Order: sequence, then C-alpha cells, then structure tokens
Amino acid sequence: MACFSRIISFSVLFLLVALACEARVRLQTPGFVQTRNTQFILNGSPFFFNGFNSYWMMKVAADPSQRSKVSDVFSQAAEARLSVCRTWAFNDGGSQALQVSPGVYDERVFQGLDFVIAEARKNGVRLILSLSNNYKDFGGRPQYVSWARNAGALVNSDDDFYTNEVVKGYYKNHVKKVLTRINTITRVAYKDDPTIMAWKLINEPRCQVDYSGKTLNGWIQEMASFVKSIDSKHLLTVGMEGFYGDSMPEKKAINPGYQVGTDFISDHLIEEIDFTTIHAYPDIWLSGKDDSSQMAFMQRWLTSHLTDSETIIKKPMIFSEFGKSSKDPGYSLSARDSFLNAVYTNVYNSARSGGIGGGLVWQVMADGMQSYDDGYEIVLSQNPSTSSLITQQSNKMIALDHV
Repeated sequence: MACFSRIISFSVLFLLVALACEARVRLQTPGFVQTRNTQFILNGSPFFFNGFNSYWMMKVAADPSQRSKVSDVFSQAAEARLSVCRTWAFNDGGSQALQVSPGVYDERVFQGLDFVIAEARKNGVRLILSLSNNYKDFGGRPQYVSWARNAGALVNSDDDFYTNEVVKGYYKNHVKKVLTRINTITRVAYKDDPTIMAWKLINEPRCQVDYSGKTLNGWIQEMASFVKSIDSKHLLTVGMEGFYGDSMPEKKAINPGYQVGTDFISDHLIEEIDFTTIHAYPDIWLSGKDDSSQMAFMQRWLTSHLTDSETIIKKPMIFSEFGKSSKDPGYSLSARDSFLNAVYTNVYNSARSGGIGGGLVWQVMADGMQSYDDGYEIVLSQNPSTSSLITQQSNKMIALDHV
C-alpha cells in the first residue's frame, strides 16, 4: 500500500511538472506583438518591456563552439527580466558574411541566426531584427552600392542605395530571403514566428545628398510596402535615430545642431510603419558639453519625440538605443549607472502615461568578448550594480502591464 501511495505521489508530481513545463512553453511562444493607437499590445493586453541590444549574436553563433555566449546572454537577460532584444539579421560581404554576394548566402551563418531565434524563444525574449545597416560595419549600404558598381550599375555614392534600381533589387532579395527563411531548429518560417517582435528596415539611415528627408522617405514607402506584402503578421519600423527634417521646420531646433537626411515625422507617418524609434548619444552628438547639458538634451529629445509620436504620428515609440561609453572623459561606473537611471526614470514615467513601450540599452555582451568592446558594453554577470539597476527597471515596466 505504501509503495502504491508512493507511485501515486510520483505520478502526481510528474503530472504537475509536466503541466508546469507546458505552461512555460505557452508563455515562451506568445502571440504576435501588435499595436493599438499609441500602445504595444500582446494577447489583447498592454505590453511594456525593458530590453537590450546585442548586435553581434548571429556572427558569434555562426561558430557552434561560440554559441554558449549567445545562450549566456539570453539566460542572464531572462534573469534580469529583459524581454526584448534588438540584433542584426544582416552581414553583407566581408568576414563571416551572411550574404556573401548578392543573393548568395552562407548556410552556416544563417544557421547561426536560426540558433539566436531559437535561444530567444527558449528564454522568453522577443527579437527586433534589423535588415541592413547605414554604415560599412557588417557591409550595409556601402557594400550594396559596391556590388552594384562591380556589376556595371551607374552609382556615384552610398546614397544611391535609396534610388538605384539594381541596389534596391538586391535589398528586396535580402528581405525576402530572411523573411521566408525556415528555421532549421524550430522549423518555423521567420515570417510566422512570434518570437520576432518586429523588423527594422535599416539601422540608423542617413542620406547626405538630400537633408530634407524626401529621398529617404520615398525609399521607406517602397520598402515598407514590400515587407508587408510578404509578412503582414509582424510589426515594422524604420530604424531611425530621430532626427527631424523639413516636413515641420520648427522641429529642427530639437536636433543636435545638424540634419542627417531623415524626417522623424513624415517617415513614421507612412501607413506600413507601425511604431517610432529614437536613439540618443549625447556623449557623441554633444561631445565637449558637460554631463548636465547632455542629460538635459536627452530629456528634451525623449520628450519631444514622445509628444510627436502621441499627438502627430499617433503610434507607440521605443527608445531603442542609449548608453554611456567608458571612453568618455571622466567616465566612472557610477556615472554610467546615474545616466542609465535617469534614462530609465524618464522611460518609466513616460510609459505610465502611455505612448512608449520601453527602452533598449546599448549593449549587452557575454564574458570573453573583448574584441567587440565599443565602450558601451555591459556584461551583466560582471556588473552587479548595473545589472541590479536594469532588473529594477524591468520589474517596474512589467508591473505596468497589470495597471
């Protein structure tokens, strides 16, 4: 009888564990994140989050012996209750390229991206995937234009990325290749995977030949429509820093003294663009200014764009890049924590009144990645004060889901 009771007890325990595991799987394979007016929505309820950037993940995961670094970051992120990660879904030409040449892909690197998505899913983290880069890092616009030039196309500068038909064809082919990719681990097509929260057309687009923003706006309209024709399930955004253009000239006074060929207002008013983004690097944009001046700029930058997102664009916003570099004059860990705390306080207060979904700190890395250091790196396991600050923000943002 005692033996039978133990069998029953073990059976009940096994059933409870199985049910718990099933519930955990359901939580980690949620519905698609959507938008409603100026809020992000998940499964019918408001979705607030704290997140991070780790652009390097696909490149590192392309080497199976290095994949533990990706796993470590997602595991530590989950412990800190970070629920959104932004990373690259491109590497054009050069070392460990995903796209070796136009339309030619390295399956080994693609499987690295498969692994990143599978690990994010396992840890309950949603991904924002960028499809190209403004800069030469990881190929980006310069590589696309170089490919076109080598193929005999008449291109003059990297800004022809936005107008040359050959280059635009290369970009569209890449978009289609990524969106229709079937993950070799999960067996789910990227365009059907709710682990992916959103696509970004390009990281930090700029256009020097047309500071008004009109050239870039035409490209965004064309490419946003193309993305949505393939994938109508996922959210889409541009990937902008937030610089104002000519559609509302009075707004240009908010810029840090210059334009970059984007127009925050008109670019995000495009119907297929689902939410707005801003980046802020006052330590770079206002180098030479003291910390208080840089912080004042950051607060104006956030407030202005949040107001415009709510009242003019009428879409939610993500503060998708911010950080403080160890290379800044007078840097200290406490100075970085103070900066992050100020940003987090602003984000949280803004989220309480609606309009902003969350912020993504730049950038989280694993131990032993010194070759990727850019001054902004945060290793959660090695930076307890910063990790604690990040976790506190995560808890506060998540609590807003239930307010």
